[in-house]
Amino acid sequence: MALDQGTSSSRAIIYDALGQVVTVAQAGIDLVCPADGWVEQDPEQLWQSILTVGRTAITQSGLAAEAIKAIGITNQRETTLLWERASGNCLHNALVWQDRRTAAQCQKMATDKLVDGRPVAEAISAITGLIIDPYFSSTKLTWLLDNVAGARQAALKDEICFGTVDSFLLWKLSKGQSHVTDATNASRTQLFDINEQAWSKELLAYFDIPQGLLPKVLDSAADFAVADPEWFGAPIPITGVAGDQQAALIGQACFAPGMSKSTYGTGCFAMTNTGAARPYSKQQLLTTVAYRIAGQTSYALEGSIFVAGVAIKWLRDQLNLIDDAAETQAAFERCHGDSNGVVVVPAFTGLGAPHWQPDVRGLITGLTLDSSRDHVITATLQSVALQTAELLRAMAGDGAGVNTLRVDGGMVVNDALCQFLADILDVQVQRPKDVETTAKGAAVLAALGCGQLADLEDAASAWQLDQTFAPLMPRERRQQLMEGYARAVAQAQAG
Repeated sequence: MALDQGTSSSRAIIYDALGQVVTVAQAGIDLVCPADGWVEQDPEQLWQSILTVGRTAITQSGLAAEAIKAIGITNQRETTLLWERASGNCLHNALVWQDRRTAAQCQKMATDKLVDGRPVAEAISAITGLIIDPYFSSTKLTWLLDNVAGARQAALKDEICFGTVDSFLLWKLSKGQSHVTDATNASRTQLFDINEQAWSKELLAYFDIPQGLLPKVLDSAADFAVADPEWFGAPIPITGVAGDQQAALIGQACFAPGMSKSTYGTGCFAMTNTGAARPYSKQQLLTTVAYRIAGQTSYALEGSIFVAGVAIKWLRDQLNLIDDAAETQAAFERCHGDSNGVVVVPAFTGLGAPHWQPDVRGLITGLTLDSSRDHVITATLQSVALQTAELLRAMAGDGAGVNTLRVDGGMVVNDALCQFLADILDVQVQRPKDVETTAKGAAVLAALGCGQLADLEDAASAWQLDQTFAPLMPRERRQQLMEGYARAVAQAQAG
């Protein structure tokens, strides 16, 4: 059983021994936005939603709880929680990865130096593979320690735990027996040395974070914990954990260096496997742990876009232009994929890679009296692909050019989006039969961890292609769209 705790929903998917879906259960998750750029979630809702979907999936499957061989967990990354060791209760709402409240701290960090005189930005890049941005867990954790009454004192007394969502769920599922995480999630905290595969004493000292707060870091397929029988009706081992984007890379069977995937969920995340060699980006891309299995680390280059599917939700919930996400394909097709000059820059929570500008906000430009609802919808869909094109261009600049892109996530059921992606990227786009590859990746890791799968090659054989989209757009049109988007981004950056 895969437990997938995402930004917008929690899901449980049960797979059979051949990797086929037996049943799915899903529950929505609320966001709390108490101020501009602040994004939080209720930890109790995260926990209860996982319990609910797990129990529902087992009931729907008709299986006895004892029939579930293992659980795999995948999760929204960087989201930061602090909880009491004694009770498991959180001291504050979870600070979600999209939260930008530490932007001022990040600006200061850009000019800071470590005690040895090294610039902080240079040290963070060398040690963690990341860049300075509010996106990561480090500054979120310092904010909690400094702003929640009694938190820092409790940390010094070893009374509280820090964790990303996976770690919090493992604690709750094991009733406080396991304070652990995996290497992929650790690599997103900005506190983990991806070269040494250990927490960085230098960065913990810089951020003033007691090491006792941190979970133990395990391989992505390992004995993480045992879910207490109270939760699902039997003691079920949890043997696989990975952050959602790494889980999608695994679910897409991108195990060879050079293989790439892009996931279209709340945000968009493109990732290229670079194998055992750690890459050093010159294009403001992130270096991250792709997975760590049997003590062997594989790395990846990643570009993170903060807004993809959430822009479609915005069209529905804020602008009331659609009633259902499925309507976007019809709107796109009615105007033949032409936005009539309208361009959307969906920087609702800042610009991600390769710009990394947390203070930039969204923009719609090119509006005329001829602009229609369909044009705005089309431009919003196009913005997702145009952002991906920026990422792939940056990857090519880092020597990791992409010839074929495997896509997944809820948005890619839209054929028009997949075709536009192929057109604007000028590469083949492959959509698998199972587009929910994040959960699939968690299940693969759990199967590896409990011995159901022998190795990654065994897992790769289960990947199945649904459709390949080949580029059809003339080069001049592609160039025109890219230049128009670049101008709109410049306008958004100028404020």
